[in-house]
Formats: sequence, C-alpha cells, structure tokens
Amino acid sequence: MSAKKEHLIKTAFELFYQKGVHAVGINEILSASGVAKKTLYNHFPSKEALILAAVQYRDKHFRDWLKHRLNGAEDGRAKVEALFAAIDDWFNNRTGKLLPFQGCFFINVGGEYGQPDDPIHQQCALHKRKIEQMIADIVQPLQLDSAQAQQLTNALCLLKEGAISQAHIAGDKQAALKAGQTARQLMVAYRC
Repeated sequence: MSAKKEHLIKTAFELFYQKGVHAVGINEILSASGVAKKTLYNHFPSKEALILAAVQYRDKHFRDWLKHRLNGAEDGRAKVEALFAAIDDWFNNRTGKLLPFQGCFFINVGGEYGQPDDPIHQQCALHKRKIEQMIADIVQPLQLDSAQAQQLTNALCLLKEGAISQAHIAGDKQAALKAGQTARQLMVAYRC
C-alpha cells in the first residue's frame, strides 16, 4: 500500500471516529491529510470506499492491540481478566495504541449504515464476529462442554458490548471493571 493511501485511510479514520462518518466531508479529509482530490479519487472511487477502508484499518489495528493484550496473560481465567482489563484501559485512554475513547467505531459506523446488506454495515458486523471468535478462543481452554463454552462466550460478548455502551453513552468509565466482576461470577458459576 502506498504511503499516501495509508495516510488517507488513517486521517479519514481519525476524523470519522472523532466526528462520525456522515459529519465528515471529503474536503475536510483532504484538508487534514494534505492530499490532492485527484490523489484521493485515484485510490478511492467514492467516500464509501474510503469508509470501508477505514473500517478495515480499525479492525486490523484494534484486533492486533487486543490480541497483544490477551497474549500477555496465561490461559483460562487470566485471559478473561485480561479482556476486561484491556477494555478498561481503552475506556480510560491508557492504551497508547488507540485514539481517545469515542465508543466503538463499529457500532457507531454500523448505526450510520444501518441496512444489514450494506457492505459497510457488513464489514462492521464481520469485526464483531472476529472479536467473538477471539473470545471463544480464550474460553476454549476452560474445559467446558461445547454448550457451556458457547453460553459463556455469548455472555462475555454481551458484557463487553454492554460495557462499551455504558462507557460511551452513560460516561461510566468503570463499566469494564463492572463487567469483569460479572464475568468472574459467571466463571465461578461455570466452575472454571
């Protein structure tokens, strides 16, 4: 990928995350990036193509960050604890790798492109499925039967998503810690 294309994607992502996709126009992206309009359209035939690239950019960077955080913990309960510690750091701007917390980019963009068949919405949904798989992977070593593992995975995903909403909408920066406490109670109930 060319440096200009990557710069455009990163600039667009930062503006979209801060202000919302529909609130940011192409001229603002051009001004912030210092790239000519012709160069932008050489790389992206439409604003939607640039949005899709920004969604993919955030997906990769967010998953890489979360994978690094989870890999730093032992298997089992420690990885579940690491999940909620990581999102607590994200909510409270202690990551160094992510921009200041403005909610979930995928929820935000998925809300702006709410039709399930829209490619941008589908890309946001794909991110959520990838994160669900990461959570399923940390539940797998807990030695639960497959039904229990799926139930715990679902519960952890719901706790994570609920914490994101509480942190962003209600301003509860302790939401990840509260969700983590509930996750610990679930693991006790499942005898993990």
